[in-house]
Amino acid sequence: MKVIIPAGGYGTRMRPHTHTRPKPLVPVAGRPSLAFILDALKPLDVDEVIVITGKMGEQMEEYVTRHYSYKTRFIEQKVMRGQADAIALAEQGLEGDLLILFVDTLFETDLSILEKLDGADGVAFVAEVPDPSRFGIAVVGDKGYVTKLVEKPQDPESNLAVVGLYYFKDSQWLLRAIHTLMDSGRSLKGEYYLADAIQVMIDEGAKFLTQPVTVWEDTGTFDAILHANRYLLRKTDTHKEPYMRGNCLVVPPSYIADDATVEASIIGPYAAISEGAEVRNSIVKNSIVSPRAKVNDAMLFGSLVGEKAAVEGSYQSVNLGDDSVSRIIGAGDAQIDETFK
Repeated sequence: MKVIIPAGGYGTRMRPHTHTRPKPLVPVAGRPSLAFILDALKPLDVDEVIVITGKMGEQMEEYVTRHYSYKTRFIEQKVMRGQADAIALAEQGLEGDLLILFVDTLFETDLSILEKLDGADGVAFVAEVPDPSRFGIAVVGDKGYVTKLVEKPQDPESNLAVVGLYYFKDSQWLLRAIHTLMDSGRSLKGEYYLADAIQVMIDEGAKFLTQPVTVWEDTGTFDAILHANRYLLRKTDTHKEPYMRGNCLVVPPSYIADDATVEASIIGPYAAISEGAEVRNSIVKNSIVSPRAKVNDAMLFGSLVGEKAAVEGSYQSVNLGDDSVSRIIGAGDAQIDETFK
């Protein structure tokens, strides 16, 4: 089986962090979100992972080749024409079955269904949601197969949101459907959507099952990545009670990298302190501190501090981008301009 991970978007909803790195490399629970997606593939018999990149795609290529042994191929989507166009870029050498996984989707589900399709041609993984009008949904007919996929319906016929994970028994059929869609010119604001290509397949007689996911976490926005951080920390932190690390109190679930420096601080709950970061004389809760960032004399709640950024004497929630030029200095430490006193 081959796996395609479309990851070529601009990541506008995650700015300022995506000014300096692609969205899949923004840290969550101590690792890039891309790492958790690649880890989810380990139980599968994967022949090749194809990552569709965009701006700063070389960073993703460097990370994947350094940390994973999958046979990988990286293809740049130079013009953002949507998900279906991204899949079409991987056409050369694509054959057999195919799994497509959107890069901002973290999930838990039973993947053994891929070996039990019987007469079905594919699977759309779904989650029941209270407000289907916010999502793309799958409508299932009497025979248990998907009859249509609808993007953000005004009058939803189903509460099954598609989560960004699809399986195709015949990748060539999908490619033909994508070409049919793109030849028709049916796009939304110049973008061709994978759901519309799947609908072409359904109209041609393809049979898609739905498979529920037990966990669906998004990493595409500031609030969503903090929510995913909390979920992953609950899953990975083995500590059940608060404990001391040097002169710091750590309240689980939390994550502190082995080479991070934490002094005279309270860390957690739901705090992730990445490698090389420094936290001193601070309280950090429900927050992500990126690699080599510095937090001094601060109280942070619901914050995302970018790589090499610095927070000093701040008592608030912050969303601070990467690099040492990104700094917040509390009023108590700021110089006072008395020119007009």
